[in-house]
Amino acid sequence: MNTIRVGLVQQKCSDNREENIAKSIHGIREAKAQSARLAVLQELHCGPYFCQTEDTACFDLAEPIPGPTTEIFGNLARELGMVIVTSLFERRAPGLYHNTAVVLEADGSIAGRYRKMHIPDDPGYYEKFYFTPGDLGFTPIATSVGRLGVLICWDQWYPEAARLMAMAGAEMLIYPTAIGYDPQDLPEEQTRQREAWVTIQRSHAIANGIPVLSVNRVGFEADPSGAGAGAQFWGNSLVAGCQGELLAVAGNEQEQVLVADLDRQRSEHIRRIWPYLRDRRIDAYGDLVRRYRD
Repeated sequence: MNTIRVGLVQQKCSDNREENIAKSIHGIREAKAQSARLAVLQELHCGPYFCQTEDTACFDLAEPIPGPTTEIFGNLARELGMVIVTSLFERRAPGLYHNTAVVLEADGSIAGRYRKMHIPDDPGYYEKFYFTPGDLGFTPIATSVGRLGVLICWDQWYPEAARLMAMAGAEMLIYPTAIGYDPQDLPEEQTRQREAWVTIQRSHAIANGIPVLSVNRVGFEADPSGAGAGAQFWGNSLVAGCQGELLAVAGNEQEQVLVADLDRQRSEHIRRIWPYLRDRRIDAYGDLVRRYRD
C-alpha cells in the first residue's frame, strides 16, 4: 500500500490516571474507525504534566517496561491491529528514570522504545529533576507501517536529532509533546511561541524530506506547588508532509483526534528533486560536535 492513514490523539489530562487512559483508548478507537493504521499519543498522556514542580513523590508515577501501560496499549494494539506510539515515565532501576516512548506493534508486542535525549530545565519544565537523558541514541523503530523516527518534545527543537533519525532510515518523524504557554505571557508572545513551534517542525520535514507527526496535549494545568501560573497547553497537533505542507492541524483548545493520509512514496520523489542528503558537506561538519566555537 502506497498510502498510510495515521491518527493523532490530542487530549486534556487530569490527576485521574484511569480517566486519562480511557480518553487515550477512545481516541485510538476513533482513529481506527477512520481506518488509521498508526496511532500516536501525546507525551506522558496517562497523567498531568508533573514537571511543573520538583517533588520526589512524583517518582511513584514511574513504571517499568514491560509494565501496566504497555500491557494496556499492547492489548489494544493487538485487538485493533494497529501500531501505537505511547509515552510514559519509565522506572529503569531505583533512582534511574527516563521519559520514554514505546512503540507497540499491531500484534501487541513491543517493537522498540526511545528515551528522550534532550532534557529541559526551565521554569515550569523541571525535567532534569526527574529524567536521565536517553542512552538509546537516534535509532528508528521498525514496524509494519514503516521505520518510525520517534523523538519526544524538547527533542523537536534540535535539527541534529531529526537529521540523525533521517540518516538512519526513518520514514517519518514522530514527536509526542507537552508544550504550552505561561498564562501570564502577553498574547503576542504566546502567538510567537506557538508559531515558532510549528515552524521548526515543518522545517524538519523539509530538510529531511520525510513527514512529521507531532501530537501535543491541550488544556490548562495548574502548578501543584502554587508557585507558578500553571501551563496552558496549546494543542495544535499537526501532520506535515515532506515539503513542510500542513496535511492536518488540530485546534488549540479542544480535545481532538486528527487523521491524515501519508504517501509512502513521496519521500523518494522529493529527495530526487531536493537532494539534501547528497549535497551535505560531511567533510566540513566536524565542529558540530563542539558546544560552541569560541
